[in-house]
Amino acid sequence: MPELSHRRRLLVLAVCCMSLLIVSLDNTVLNVALPAMERDLHATTAGLQWTIDAYTLVLAALLMLAGSTADRIGRRKVFMAGLVVFSAGSLLCSLAPNLDLLIAARAVQAVGGSMLNPVAMSIITNTFTDPRERARAIGAWGAVVGISMAAGPLVGGLLVESVGWRSIFWVNLPVGLAALLLTLRFLPESRAPRARRPDPVGQLLVIVLFGSLTYAIIEAPTAGAVVSGPFAAVALAALLGLLWYEPRRDEPLIDLRFFRSAPFSGATVIAISAFASLGGFLFLSTLYLQNVRGLDALHAGLWMLPMALPTFLCAPLSGRLVAGKGPRLPLLIAGVAMTASGVLFAAFDAETSDVTLFIGYVLFGIGFGFVNAPITNTAVSGMPRSQAGVAAAVASTSRQLGQTLGVAVVGAVLASGIGSSSYRDVFVSAAVPGWWILAGCGFAVLVVGAVSSGRWARRTAERAAERLDAVEVREAAGVGA
Repeated sequence: MPELSHRRRLLVLAVCCMSLLIVSLDNTVLNVALPAMERDLHATTAGLQWTIDAYTLVLAALLMLAGSTADRIGRRKVFMAGLVVFSAGSLLCSLAPNLDLLIAARAVQAVGGSMLNPVAMSIITNTFTDPRERARAIGAWGAVVGISMAAGPLVGGLLVESVGWRSIFWVNLPVGLAALLLTLRFLPESRAPRARRPDPVGQLLVIVLFGSLTYAIIEAPTAGAVVSGPFAAVALAALLGLLWYEPRRDEPLIDLRFFRSAPFSGATVIAISAFASLGGFLFLSTLYLQNVRGLDALHAGLWMLPMALPTFLCAPLSGRLVAGKGPRLPLLIAGVAMTASGVLFAAFDAETSDVTLFIGYVLFGIGFGFVNAPITNTAVSGMPRSQAGVAAAVASTSRQLGQTLGVAVVGAVLASGIGSSSYRDVFVSAAVPGWWILAGCGFAVLVVGAVSSGRWARRTAERAAERLDAVEVREAAGVGA
C-alpha cells in the first residue's frame, strides 16, 4: 500500500473507527433492551443469553477466516462487504417477529461484523507503520469502545422508552451507509504480498469448538449433563483436532507459531479474561438495574455512565502509555481495578448501596479502559505485516470468545441460582458466584499481564518474530517451511 499523507491516514482511522462504533454500540444498546425483549418476546434467561451469544459466537468463529480472506483478496473489498451484510442484518433484527428469528438475524449481523473489526485493525496496522503512531491510533480505536459504552446505554434507553426495542437496530443503518460511502472515497486497497490458501477443515473445527462449548454452558442449567455433556465432549474433540491438524498445514487458519511469543499468548489470555468480565458485567448489571431495582431503560442507561465514562477517558491514556512505556503499566492498572470491582460486588454486595454501586462501576470502567490498547498493540507488534490480518483476527477472536463465554457462564450460574424464584427475591445472592468469576477474570488480567510484559517475555517475542520472518522468506522463495 502506498504511503499516505497524515490527513489521509487520519481519515482512514476515522472510517475504521466508524465500523467499530456500530459493532460496539450494537452490544451496549442491546444489553439495555434485554428486559424489554424479555417481556415482548416471552424470553427465558437462556433466550436472552442467545440474543447476545448468537452474535458473539458467530463473530468469534468467522473472524480468523475474515482476516485471512482480507489479506488474500483485498482488505477494502472485505471491509465493504462487511458493512453491507452488517447493515442488512440490523434491518432484519428490527423486523424479527419472534425470538428465534431475532437470534437468526443476530447471526447474520455477526457474519458482517466478522469482516469489519479485524479487517479494520489490519488496515490500521498497515496504514500506521511507525510504532508510536500506531500505538496512538490504537488508543483512539480503543476510545471508540468507550464512546459506545457511554452513548450505547443512553441511546438505547431513550429509544427503548420512546419508540421500542426494535429501534435500537436502526442506529446502525445511517452509520453503516456513511462508512460505506467514505470507504469508497478514501480507503486504498491493500492485501498481503503472498496469498494464503483457505483452511476449510480448520474453520470447521473452530465453528464446532465454539458452538458446542457455548451450547453446553448455556443449556446446562435447564437441560442438565445428559444434554450438555455430549456437547462438551464434542468441544474437547474439536480442540484436540485443531491442535493436531493445524501444525501440519503449511498455511493454517490458526498459526500456532504466533503463540511461541509470550506477549502474544498473554494478550490472547488477557483478551478472553477481560471481555468475559465485560460480557458478564453488562449482563448482570442490566438485569439487576431493571428487573430488581425496577428502573426503566433510560435510567438504567444513566446508571451505566459511571462505568462507561472512565472507559472512554482511560482508553486514549492507555494508548499513550503503551506508546511511551510499553504495555506493562496499563495491564497492571487494568488487572487491579477489575479485580477490585468484582470483589466489591461478590464480597460486599455493592449493588445494594448507591455509593458502592457507583464505586464498583467506576473501578470496572477504569480497568476496562486500560486493558484494550495493550491487548491490540501486543497482538500485532512483532508479527510480519503480511499476516497482520490473521494476527489481529486472533486478538479479535479472543475478545469475542471471551464475551461469549462470560455471558454463557455468568448467565448459567445466575439461572441456576434463581431457579423458579423471582429476580427481586434472590438476584443479589444468586449473582454472587458470577461476581467471583468476574473478579477471577480481573485477577487473571493482573497476573498474566505482569508475566507476559517483562524482559523474558520480550525475548520470546523477538525469537518468534525472527522465526516467522525466516519462514516467510523461505516460503516466498518456494522452499517451504
